[in-house]
Amino acid sequence: MSVQECLGLNGQFVGTSCGHHGPYTPDVLFWSTILFFSTVFMSAFLKEFKTSTYFPTKVRSMISDFAVFITILTMVILDYVVGVPSQKLQVPSKFQPTRDDRGWFINPIGPNPWWTALVAAIPALLCTILIFMDQQITAVIINRKEHKLLKGCGYHLDLLMVGMMLAVCSLMGLPWFVAATVLSITHVNSLKLESESSAPGEQPRFLGIREQRLTGLMIFLLMGCSVFMTGALQFIPMPVLYGVFLYMGASSLKGIQFFDRLKLFGMPPKHQPDFIYLRHVPLRKVHLFTVTQLTCLVLLWVIKTSPAAIVFPMMVLALVFVRKLLDLGFSKRELSYLDDLMPEWKKKNLDDATKIKEEESEIMIESKPEDSTTVQIPMEPCKTQLQKAHDPRIEGIAFIDE
Repeated sequence: MSVQECLGLNGQFVGTSCGHHGPYTPDVLFWSTILFFSTVFMSAFLKEFKTSTYFPTKVRSMISDFAVFITILTMVILDYVVGVPSQKLQVPSKFQPTRDDRGWFINPIGPNPWWTALVAAIPALLCTILIFMDQQITAVIINRKEHKLLKGCGYHLDLLMVGMMLAVCSLMGLPWFVAATVLSITHVNSLKLESESSAPGEQPRFLGIREQRLTGLMIFLLMGCSVFMTGALQFIPMPVLYGVFLYMGASSLKGIQFFDRLKLFGMPPKHQPDFIYLRHVPLRKVHLFTVTQLTCLVLLWVIKTSPAAIVFPMMVLALVFVRKLLDLGFSKRELSYLDDLMPEWKKKNLDDATKIKEEESEIMIESKPEDSTTVQIPMEPCKTQLQKAHDPRIEGIAFIDE
């Protein structure tokens, strides 16, 4: 039904998006698009501000560390000044359960029969597989050797805490507390420690990660205190949050080998970076490995968004068997470079060191002087001896050297 037909039938628009003169407000879509892309580009610009030539090093580092917060604050003020009624974050005004017919704790069985608790073990097993792999994969990514972490990792302790929080969230009917891969990678990137370069034009060197528990503690304390800051959070436009999510997801792709191999499809061979796997694996096999990974990713996404999402954990587990099938088309040496088990920089350093040693050994062999005391004995007899031995005229005559 069009607007004219609705007004002709004496209809009335109902809803938060309906104004007094129609079902929409002019310029909201255009302004939301501006907020979205401005948030993405401003966050990326401020994050890379530490490599610029303006302001002292500490000021640039401070701006880079708080790039997302500065962007959100700037966009909220800009949205308030412009006055276009963009969609805002919907937060409850009171600290209470979202439904009036339930309390803080929920009976696990509820009105269901007793045997449903036994049948629930089957989907619970699938969820356990998914949560276990999600937690462990995130922990492996965070504890990679290229991050140069000094303190030990706690895979079992992290999994124990996740299990305890899942039990509490289930009893209270809250969303499950699981590992957030993108947020974890962003947190680690924000704690990178770099050298203070003093030479003009010298890029800072990565020294490691600031390993401490203060930032993690403050993050969750502020998340808990956010229930008392609903008056301020309701001014944040949703396009700004979507822009932050896009920036965080895109920034976490940097340095991932799968994303680097995807970009190789559009690069001529002479413009491709000096990746270690391109030195030892043919380009066609690199593309084949990338296409296999991309196909598995698309299949997982299709299954996740379809009504068959209940089997998603089993499909994630099936990737182990897909990896074993790759042994039929790739050698172990090729898979050792494509699996990215060791950081790219470490593989490249080892390969360069091996090449340098080989070149030095070849130079030493070529430049080694001949020993004058060495007597060289010819392996073949001289021509005169051959002639004497095969001359039929002098058979039976003995020769004596003078």
